Amino acid sequence: MTELPTILVIDDEIRSLETLSRILEDDFEVHTASNMSDARQVLENDLIQLILCDQRMPDETGIEFLTWCREAHPEIIRMIISGYTDARDIIDGVNQAGIFQYITKPWHPDSLILTLKNAARLYQLQRENDLLAIELKMSPSGAGKIVSERKKQLRQDYSFDDGIVRSKESPMNVVCESLQQVAPFDVPVVLVGASGTGKELAARALHYSSLRWNKPFVVENCGALPDQLLESELFGHKRGAFTGAVSDHVGLFERADGGTVFLDEIGETSPAFQVKLLRVLQEGEIRPVGSGKTRKVDVRVVAATNRNLEDEVRQRNFRADLFYRLAGAVIRLPALKDRAGDISVLAHAFLEELKVKLGKSATGISAEAIECMANYPWPGNVRELRNEVQHMLVMGREGEELGAELLSGHVLRASPAQDEADSDDMAVMGGMDGTLKERIEALESRIIRETLIRNRWNKSQTARELGLSRVGLRSKLERYGLENVQSLPRRRMAR
Repeated sequence: MTELPTILVIDDEIRSLETLSRILEDDFEVHTASNMSDARQVLENDLIQLILCDQRMPDETGIEFLTWCREAHPEIIRMIISGYTDARDIIDGVNQAGIFQYITKPWHPDSLILTLKNAARLYQLQRENDLLAIELKMSPSGAGKIVSERKKQLRQDYSFDDGIVRSKESPMNVVCESLQQVAPFDVPVVLVGASGTGKELAARALHYSSLRWNKPFVVENCGALPDQLLESELFGHKRGAFTGAVSDHVGLFERADGGTVFLDEIGETSPAFQVKLLRVLQEGEIRPVGSGKTRKVDVRVVAATNRNLEDEVRQRNFRADLFYRLAGAVIRLPALKDRAGDISVLAHAFLEELKVKLGKSATGISAEAIECMANYPWPGNVRELRNEVQHMLVMGREGEELGAELLSGHVLRASPAQDEADSDDMAVMGGMDGTLKERIEALESRIIRETLIRNRWNKSQTARELGLSRVGLRSKLERYGLENVQSLPRRRMAR
C-alpha cells in the first residue's frame, strides 16, 4: 500500500483545523497544531513533507515560523493560508520563508487538494534529485550517460512529428516543413506570429533538429526588461558595473556557446539596444557590461516577434541592418483561428498533459465541448486553448468526461455556427444584418443555447435561471429550432 504524503496543518482556530483535517484525510496523513510550540514538537517527532500554516497566529506569524522552518527543515515544502492578501505579507513569504504557495481564503476544496498534491509531488522530486546527485558523485561516469539520454529524450519530445501537435491536414504542416528545411543550416531565423501561437515551441523544434541539438538552448523575452538589464542578461556583467551588481554574471550568449539563443519579442527592443545586438551578431563576440575585454561566442540566434518587422523597418522603428542580419529565414506561424482542424487534437493533447501535471483524471472531452471550441476564434491562440482545457479539468468531476457546461461563458457564446463578425458584441453594435427585432432574437437564441449547455440541457433549471416559465421556454425553443438540439451544428473546419 502506498504511503500518503504527510502534512502539518497549523491554525489557532480549532474549527478550521477540524475542517481542513476532514477534507485532507483521504489524500494525506494529517498532523495538526494550534500553536507554534506544538508545531515544533510535531516536526521533532514526525517526518513531515508539507506545512500549511495560517498567517495570523497569536504567538508569531506564519511567515516568521516558516522562516525558522526554512533554516531548521529546509526540505519541507512550506505554504501560507490566510484570509488577508497584504502585498507585504506575500513578498515576505516569498523572500524570507521561501513559501511554495500563498493560499487565500475562502478556498475551494478541490483546488486546495490539487495545490497540495502538486506540493507533495515537488517534495518527492526533490528527494529523487538529491538521491540522483549522490549517485552521480559515487559514479561520475554515469553522469555523462544520464545527460546524454536526457538530451536524446528532449530531441524526441521536440521533434516535428511528436513535439508540434497538429492534424493531418493542418496549416502547421507547411510551417514544420519550412523549419525542417532550414534546421540543418547554421543561419539565423525569424519566427513571426501572434502571441500564443507557439513560437517558442517552434524554436525548440528548430534547435533540436539542428546540428547544435546537443548544446544549450536558452530563452530571453526582450520585451520584459529595460535596456541595461537586458544587456546584462544576454551579455553578462562585471561586479560593480552598476547598482546591484554585487558579483560577476555570465550572460546567456556565453552560457549558450555552441547552442541556440531564442530572443522572444525582438520587435520590442529599443534602437540603442539594437545597435549593441547588431555588433554582437556581426563580430561573433560579446563584451560584458563593465568589462574592457571581449569574449568570442558561437551561437545561432532564433528571434520571434508578433510585429511585421518589414513594416517596422519602413517606419524606422527597427534597424534594417539588424533585420537582414536576423532574417536568414522568415517563418510565419498561423493563428489558431486558421487551424480549426487542430483544435480537437490540441485540446486532447493538453488534457493528457494536464492530467499528469495536476494529478486529476478525466475520461476525455465531450464532442459537444469540442464543437463549441471549434466555433470560438481563440484570440489568445494555443495558449488560451490550453488554459481553457486546464480550467475545465480543474472544475470538472474526478474521472468523468469534460462537458461543454465547463467551458467559459465567452466560449459558449461563440458556439453557434456563425462567422467571427457575428459575435455577441457585433450583434449588439450592429455588425449583423437584419432589423433590430431580428438581431435581438439572434442574441436571445445564443443566450438560451449557452444556458442550456451550462445546465446540461436541463430545461427546468434553464427556465428558472432565465426567469421563464417552462411553457415560455418551450415556446422559445420551438421558435429558434432548439427543442430537439443537443449538439451544436458543426462549423466549417478550415478557412
